[in-house]
Amino acid sequence: MKRLSVLFLSLLIAACATQPPAPVTPPSTPDSPRPAPSMVPPSASVKKLQGEARALQPLVSSKLARDFLNATRQLPNREPRTIFQDPKSGTYFSRTAATAHPAEFRQTLRPVVMDEERYYYTKYGSPLAYVRALELAAQHGFDDAAGKRVLDFGYGAVAHLRLLGQLGAHAVGVDVDTYLSALYSEPEDEGPVVVRGGQEGSVMLAHGRWPADAKVTAEVGGKYSLILSKNTLKRGYIKPSRPAEERHLIRLGVGDEAFLKAVHDALLPGGMLLIYNLAPAQAPANKPYIPWADARSPYTRKQYESAGFKVLAFDVNDDEFARDMGRKLGWDRNAKGEVRADFEKELFALYTIVAKP
Repeated sequence: MKRLSVLFLSLLIAACATQPPAPVTPPSTPDSPRPAPSMVPPSASVKKLQGEARALQPLVSSKLARDFLNATRQLPNREPRTIFQDPKSGTYFSRTAATAHPAEFRQTLRPVVMDEERYYYTKYGSPLAYVRALELAAQHGFDDAAGKRVLDFGYGAVAHLRLLGQLGAHAVGVDVDTYLSALYSEPEDEGPVVVRGGQEGSVMLAHGRWPADAKVTAEVGGKYSLILSKNTLKRGYIKPSRPAEERHLIRLGVGDEAFLKAVHDALLPGGMLLIYNLAPAQAPANKPYIPWADARSPYTRKQYESAGFKVLAFDVNDDEFARDMGRKLGWDRNAKGEVRADFEKELFALYTIVAKP
């Protein structure tokens, strides 16, 4: 759904489904914080996330954002798993889903081994980039996730949902990408998340078109205090200003009014929709249009207000924070580890926040 001139930014920013590169061996990282309560030493990928969390701490001030980063200390290790792709359609299947098909079809499927780094980072880079959206949510009143329902529209990876669950939130992710439904198909990927003090959060994943699909809409439910959308609800994906390849666009399946009504209905009074979009530089007029480079809200201020929302922030520039965050996460370096001189010309950010009175 959820999912350039520079490859790494395309992976970090794009929200369209694309074929992922082959899994790679995680790089070495600094020593992690104290072991998780289970006393199982953290794996290389978990240690990498913990190192990123330490690097990001100086950029945030809210308790919610700090706790989100600190929750990496309790992330579980995950074993590699194999999913399968249909080369013709690009559709992915879990092992269980693949075995439900006739043998003739199964023989055409391509096995894809998903290591732990792919489990936590998927195709879109560090899940800790969500920390900025949570910092902004905290600044606008969502300062404690415990016991609250949080929906991520176009979730793209399970890691940040797991971290929210570890804060006591009931985190729900919805996405249409079969890559995700195949990858996150094991029992440990969803369900209760017990945190310190005995409080219980949870993670639930829904796959399909929300709110166009009635079954998915019923599964997602409502009573949310916060609905997030990071790198999915972009004007370039929803309402491209120039011709674009269909595979790079997002078709919501409902009109603007119906979509905003569904968001409004899913929120509790006082709940917020927070859209946070990172983007590369847009291509010049004589080059192919880049949908994910238009980070503006797909809806106007007037549309939000007509749907019953109070607009708290509309297409606010967040370039400075995004670039600081990018440096902490290593986005400013190329594959050789060299600092990219054009980094500040290739990363931009906008956010919009609206609230249900």
